[in-house]
Amino acid sequence: MAGVSRDPRVDAYIAKAQPFAQPILTHLRELVHSHAPGVEETLKWGVPHFVLNGQNLAGMAAFKEHATFGFWRDEDVTGSPRDTGAMGSMGRLASLADLLGDEAMADYIRKAAALCAEGKPKRAAPKPKAALDLPGDLGVALKANAAAQGHWDSFSPGKRRDYIEWVLEAKREETRVKRIETIVAQVAEGKDRHWKYKGC
Repeated sequence: MAGVSRDPRVDAYIAKAQPFAQPILTHLRELVHSHAPGVEETLKWGVPHFVLNGQNLAGMAAFKEHATFGFWRDEDVTGSPRDTGAMGSMGRLASLADLLGDEAMADYIRKAAALCAEGKPKRAAPKPKAALDLPGDLGVALKANAAAQGHWDSFSPGKRRDYIEWVLEAKREETRVKRIETIVAQVAEGKDRHWKYKGC
């Protein structure tokens, strides 16, 4: 295709591939260029990749007995989990007959290009941890010390959680009592659980 950006390193990679893999890689390359305008070629990790808007769209590779092709955001593009039998989205490709039809591939390529246009995938927001109830004995000890109670009330939920978990992890009663004493003393000074390690 005229005007399409081709990387000579990809030409060399295809030329060095096993004879069965050359038509597979060439066909996939043409499909990507036809259905993802503006895609650029490069080598990453030693194999051809297609990049659009600075993001990986897909990659392909050739091995002794099979070739592979995979979309970077595979599950978002194909809607199914990656085939674990090979490193690409399409499994092990030994001939052109192993590929999906051109129209199905074109749909996937256009979808992958649209995802690249959207930008980096958004990570799911971390699920907030459920608040832990204040153990009764810790609550009583904090109330007995006004400074500790004041700082405790101003602590973030995460800082409170660190102390509560430390109390709950104690296996013996005497350990629990000692930890509560330490907590009250530290909290009265406005120190969080890991204050010793700040600035290390």
